[in-house]
Amino acid sequence: MEMPKQAPCERKHNFDEVATGYTLEMALQESRRCIQCKKRNCVEGCPVNIQIPDFISRMQKNDLAGAARVLKKYTSLPGICGRVCPQESQCESKCTLNKKGVPVAIGRLERFLADWERSQGGAAIPDLTPSTGKKVAVVGSGPSGLTVAADLALLGHQVDMFEALHVAGGVLMYGIPEFRLPKAIVQGEVEYVKKLGVNLKLDYVIGINASMDELLESYDAIFLGTGAGLPWFLDIPGENFNNVYSANEFLTRCNLMKAYRYPEYATPIKMGRRVAVVGGGNVAMDSARCAVRLGAEKVMVIYRRSRAEMPARLEEMENAEEEGVEFHFLVAPSAMIGDGRKNVCGMECIRMELGEPDASGRRRPVPVKGSEYVVETDTVVVSLGTSPNPLIASTTPDLQVSKKGTIVVDENGKSSKARVWAGGDIISGGATVISAMGEARIAATAIHKYLVNIDQ
Repeated sequence: MEMPKQAPCERKHNFDEVATGYTLEMALQESRRCIQCKKRNCVEGCPVNIQIPDFISRMQKNDLAGAARVLKKYTSLPGICGRVCPQESQCESKCTLNKKGVPVAIGRLERFLADWERSQGGAAIPDLTPSTGKKVAVVGSGPSGLTVAADLALLGHQVDMFEALHVAGGVLMYGIPEFRLPKAIVQGEVEYVKKLGVNLKLDYVIGINASMDELLESYDAIFLGTGAGLPWFLDIPGENFNNVYSANEFLTRCNLMKAYRYPEYATPIKMGRRVAVVGGGNVAMDSARCAVRLGAEKVMVIYRRSRAEMPARLEEMENAEEEGVEFHFLVAPSAMIGDGRKNVCGMECIRMELGEPDASGRRRPVPVKGSEYVVETDTVVVSLGTSPNPLIASTTPDLQVSKKGTIVVDENGKSSKARVWAGGDIISGGATVISAMGEARIAATAIHKYLVNIDQ
């Protein structure tokens, strides 16, 4: 069942959430489409193994409290996952109904339950395991950090979570726009984790305030979930002109620092008339849709492959197009053009054609000789991907990292350094919220096993 949302003509002028969610009647009707298969393919498609048929079964009986309890057994962030996880390529793609028709809208039901529970006063705190006396430091408060912290707190360990920024939530706060993930939802999930007994320490940078080795003097184990906040650039002439942003800076200013509410919040974004966003992922869609709302007259997404290869969710591409974003496929920037005063005023591009598949499995874009042309633009947002901030690795010489700067871990999230585990974008370089949570859950299980066996 389709979920109600704001009309494009309205939402392009505000930062309110686009999708307004199911009503109770809609949610119950959708839940009854689930046929409760004996073989739970949908569960296999979930990185955190939520027992999807169990919570839907309770919804079918109008037992919303019971459904919410089942959900909370497997995820501490249902209000977030229900909004931003790519269910269409995970749990819903495995749904039996997907073979001949439309799958059950699992993500929308998850979102409905989380919102319903919040409207009832919030999630009930489950019984906690008696204290083990063991202490764990969780570095980073994004989706992987929040998941590890919640899991280990429920198992009786003392957890301190360290966050470099002034507010918890990581990429959920600085990277994803309000219209896709309201920040009140994120902070509600953070508060739930804190109620489990997790201590949160803000404005604390590991590698500056304390080194990893110093942290290990006070804790039995450490989990690193600091994400991937170092942006990649095009490495082309003119990339240092004014008004050429990385998507990280652009979205952080907009989301975390509330630039869209300037001057109420003293963080301006200089927005031109014609904005070019380079890239084809969800971050590029978020950047383009923010630019629309910030008043740009024309917003273009420049992507070097075709529509079929775009990694962005189809839903986000459709929302962007409805809001007036233009897509320029098989095009790559080759240089930025300045106005003589160090401001960008255009972008030289070259047309591409698809050749043989590369390591990603997608056909490699190849430049078409003599096809250069200029795109007029006065603001550029570069959204090519990210890698981890090198601070922790550079201050921890015995921590093995890959050539891309990601931390090397085994199948349980264990790093090369004793008593240190990691998960999320710091080991993948950039993936989904739910995959980060899945990696965190594996690491939490391994950390717990280590902690309970220390004294044996």
